[in-house]
Amino acid sequence: MGKLVLKCEGLHKKYGKKEILKDVSVDVYEGDILGFIGPNGAGKTTTIKLILGLQSITQGNVEINGFNIEKEFTKAIEKVGAIIENPDMYMYLTGLQNLQLAANMYKNVDSKRIDEVVKLVGLENRIKDKVSKYSLGMRQRLGIAQAILHKPNLLILDEPTNGLDPEGIKSMRTLLSNLAKNENMGIFISSHNLLELESLCNKVCIIQNGCVLETSDVKDVKKMNNEECYILELDNTEGLKSITEQKMEVIDSSMVKIIINKNEVPELIEKLVKQGKKIYSVIPDEMTLEEAFLKKTGGNIIG
Repeated sequence: MGKLVLKCEGLHKKYGKKEILKDVSVDVYEGDILGFIGPNGAGKTTTIKLILGLQSITQGNVEINGFNIEKEFTKAIEKVGAIIENPDMYMYLTGLQNLQLAANMYKNVDSKRIDEVVKLVGLENRIKDKVSKYSLGMRQRLGIAQAILHKPNLLILDEPTNGLDPEGIKSMRTLLSNLAKNENMGIFISSHNLLELESLCNKVCIIQNGCVLETSDVKDVKKMNNEECYILELDNTEGLKSITEQKMEVIDSSMVKIIINKNEVPELIEKLVKQGKKIYSVIPDEMTLEEAFLKKTGGNIIG
């Protein structure tokens, strides 16, 4: 586990008498990619605005690299990169000119660093083209290049794959994975694309009605009641309940789903073989992130 770069502790946010966030806590470490998911109106955007100091906190604390976002804003925000909604850029300028303008906002960003981020986001061949000629995916990558010019260790993204085609999504996934792994960034992503988050993130935080339901590793979120399931393919499923007392669901004449711990699987296979069963495959069965999300939120639509 790397350095703690973002710590949100007991966040509350009220607009008048209406409470939007209720005791929201979440941590991000260097190298983490945390997916922040929830139904429409759950409080995702509000949480991001509190993290970035764009709105006042009613109660609770946000610390970035150990600095309080309200009391030490300049130091807290110093190593943060962020894209909220669509990245802002001048369409009539080239990608390189946009980066050069953005570099003027920072103290120690030179042409060498600009070349580095261009390579990181894979725009070497198009960086001197006007942004108006870029695809949406290329503009998103240029936006990330702008956001990481100053070498932040925390990157906050709001719907980074929104509107991208499959190729653009794949490119974005590769880019973010490389930033977390090779640049040691902590990445906080709010998104409704659960399929992409499942393959990209190592952690997920589920929020509903302003409250955090769960923050866990992705693999743990996908386990209901901490149960492990396996699907067995056999020559036939007759008489299985007389062989083992494990909870099971017979899918068809050759497939069965069994709730069993991983360390008990070899013993089960041995029992089945002794009873003359032929076993063709044993495959772990887990919910998708979307299925887990829908069960944990009672079927609320993601957004």
